[in-house]
Amino acid sequence: MNEPITPASRIASKEKFRKTVRQFVSITRAFFKSERRVKARGLLILLVVLSVAYTGIIVVISYAGRDLMTAIERKNTHGYWEAIGRYAITFVAAVLINVYYRWTQETLALLWREWLTQHLIKRYFNNRAYYRLRGSESIDNPDQRISEDVRNFTADSLTYALMLVQSVMTLIGFFGVLWGISGLLVGVALIYAAFGTFMCIVIGRRLVSLQYDKYQKEADMRYGLVRIRDNAESIAFYRGEKREHRDLIHRLSAIVGNMRTIIFWNRNLGFFRNSYNYLALILPILIVAPMFMNGSKPFGVVTQTIESFAQVLGAVSLVANNFEDLSTYLAGVQRLGILWDDLDEFDAEEERSARESQQQIEEVGNAVRLCKLTVLTPDKAKVLAKELTFELNPNQSLMIMGPSGSGKSSVLRTIAGLWTGGVGALERPALQHLMFLPQRPYMIPGSLRDQLRYPDHDCSADDDTIRRVVEQVNLTDVLNRVEGDLDRVIDWTNILSLGEQQRVSFARLFLRRPKFAFLDEATSALDEDNQKRLYQLVRESGIGFISVGHRETLVQFHEHILRLESVGGWVLRRHEELPVESETSRQTGV
Repeated sequence: MNEPITPASRIASKEKFRKTVRQFVSITRAFFKSERRVKARGLLILLVVLSVAYTGIIVVISYAGRDLMTAIERKNTHGYWEAIGRYAITFVAAVLINVYYRWTQETLALLWREWLTQHLIKRYFNNRAYYRLRGSESIDNPDQRISEDVRNFTADSLTYALMLVQSVMTLIGFFGVLWGISGLLVGVALIYAAFGTFMCIVIGRRLVSLQYDKYQKEADMRYGLVRIRDNAESIAFYRGEKREHRDLIHRLSAIVGNMRTIIFWNRNLGFFRNSYNYLALILPILIVAPMFMNGSKPFGVVTQTIESFAQVLGAVSLVANNFEDLSTYLAGVQRLGILWDDLDEFDAEEERSARESQQQIEEVGNAVRLCKLTVLTPDKAKVLAKELTFELNPNQSLMIMGPSGSGKSSVLRTIAGLWTGGVGALERPALQHLMFLPQRPYMIPGSLRDQLRYPDHDCSADDDTIRRVVEQVNLTDVLNRVEGDLDRVIDWTNILSLGEQQRVSFARLFLRRPKFAFLDEATSALDEDNQKRLYQLVRESGIGFISVGHRETLVQFHEHILRLESVGGWVLRRHEELPVESETSRQTGV
């Protein structure tokens, strides 16, 4: 478990730490320069003021305690009650300051969390980063980073920042107290704290990477449980309980193994930290007790020394006293920082693509035109269609066919801009004038009205229009299930069959009426009568469309047929006509 620390690993560790600091500064600066900067800066200033005031009160309380103990030692009744009065006043002030200090801290943390979460969610959807992050090697579980890691980051960042401020104020306030008693006390406190911090870093540095792995493994476990819930029916049909059980146990074993290692390193760190803390209790007494016994210092000074030494030692031992929590915090900052940096890349994706990519996309035309567009997989390792060329005007239709894995859906992804690694020219209307119907439609939480209007929540279609479209796509039975109430909320994902969900998808199409529709196996779960009915409705609507499918019965509804073949080849022909252009012939000699 104890891995050797080589010069290379030491350099990598320093570089990672510098990167973490840079990411922290970047995230923090963005918040305090945001539209909420006035309120954020005001709360931060108030926190600093309250922190200084709290430290001052603690110093005053130390003197009140000293006078109280001295009065008791000397049996001074008048001095005793005076000290009690001063102590009571400072006690009330300390309570008020401490309560408002925590209230201000929690308010600022909540404001920061709200802004940062909204900011990351906006960037998560910007340029479809949520889609492109799927399967990312550098970012696992972005959902956890946006929710849990943001919450921990905002709360803990303020906590440690304020601990640092308080440590500085405490050091300033009690430094003079200790120096007035004995300069030796100050030197011992500084040397002892420096030694403790150094040893904690040496012993516990491995905890940062272990805590990072802990975040990932815990998130993987939660994702596995959510995946089972979302796919419960498929698992039940396959009787895949044993396989899923084995997968969850494997994920749990990874968590347990990681936690065993964390416990091991916490044990080693605990040996030192406990020894360090217990020794700190006796050090000031060893120095000041002889002064009391020889009569040079009163007994109250002894109690004040113990308290003041503890305050100074705590201030300069911030890292040593909180190393375990700091290791968890730094791991969270690293995870959030990686997401922040990667989203920066997606923010600039369109600009970078315009500068670097050979693929040109124009969103100004009313037609879909591909000119020598080579469709590639995202990793650019495989050519799916080479120099694909066709033009589809409004009111026209195209059917894409071919064997499984030939890249039929990939052509649609490239036209939609989900895949940007292609080479060539692509012209299409702007995305708001396009609509894509997948094989398995997405059912949102909400009412039937919400389902049919998705994704245009502000769709102006009235109830009569919605009911007419529902009847057209043969969903009257679904409307009857909710007794005609378009606003009734039920679990549509589990209530509707896949065929009904596909008809909901077509209803969305007819309510939105885009210029072009892209149907990716959009009727695979429908019988031929329903399929024919829907395709006839699409043709009558005047919406241009491109379909992907395997059924030969779909051919009759399309004017053009594009058949993808092996090694990037393709054949384009009009329905019931000979090929008008063959990339296979040109590229492979067939």
